[in-house]
Amino acid sequence: MRLIDGGLSTQLAVHGATFDDGLWTGRTLLENPELVERAHHDFVVAGASAVITSSYQLSRPGFASNGMSASDADRALSASIETARRAVAGTPAHVAASVGPFGAISHDGAEYRGNYGVPRAELARFHRERLEVLVAAEPDVLAIETIPDLVEASVLSELLEAYPEIPKWFSFTCADEQHLWSGATIEDAVAAIAGTPGLRAVGVNCVEPALVSGLVRRIRSVIDVDIIAYPNRGGTWNAETGEWEGARAESFADWLPEWSAAGVSIVGGCCGADASDIAELSAALAN
Repeated sequence: MRLIDGGLSTQLAVHGATFDDGLWTGRTLLENPELVERAHHDFVVAGASAVITSSYQLSRPGFASNGMSASDADRALSASIETARRAVAGTPAHVAASVGPFGAISHDGAEYRGNYGVPRAELARFHRERLEVLVAAEPDVLAIETIPDLVEASVLSELLEAYPEIPKWFSFTCADEQHLWSGATIEDAVAAIAGTPGLRAVGVNCVEPALVSGLVRRIRSVIDVDIIAYPNRGGTWNAETGEWEGARAESFADWLPEWSAAGVSIVGGCCGADASDIAELSAALAN
């Protein structure tokens, strides 16, 4: 089983970063890129073989709503990869460019609802702009992550046909052991992206740990690729306070036997998981 990183915002918070606007970790990237580099490196030291960039919530519309230009957004997207590349320099760790969902730019928890109510053309324009910049910056892999919506998944799969040469993973966020937040089944979502060129792994992220095994078994019934899982600590996202409520403290390492039996081959953490959690997973995998 391979190990990736944890929640970038969680590790940045360990170092004193705060997140009070729609750019999320992107704000720290703009104002203190050395801190982002440090957080990435913390995960590498903890044992992660890949770090996910701070591009999750970076986009031209998001920058426009914060008084900045499209060029500013594109430079930040490129900088997210450059910063991660510096963090892994001299190590075998890879850089995964985060391609977060459309809902993330609203900063109101829409990525945990899906069903955005926007046309496919708008979703395609939003993601095409970001993908062009991210791919040009030459990450090792594209992390299509926290996707809550079947339509969005389908749009992304179509756009990714333009980049067959770069490895990709697709990771969904789900309301229960069967459904994306939008209501579509995980089986239908996986079927919609199964033909994506360069697809190396499919799985789930930012879901409760207890949901992982059931979702993974359903994914494996549809597709035969590596299975990736990087859950959060459970609880509910409060978009008004920008905090998770009701998160649990149990070790992710305790779940490893169950996740492994279900078929997970790439594991890590999302919101609430810092470098110490990744170090625990690394130690458990070594035993």
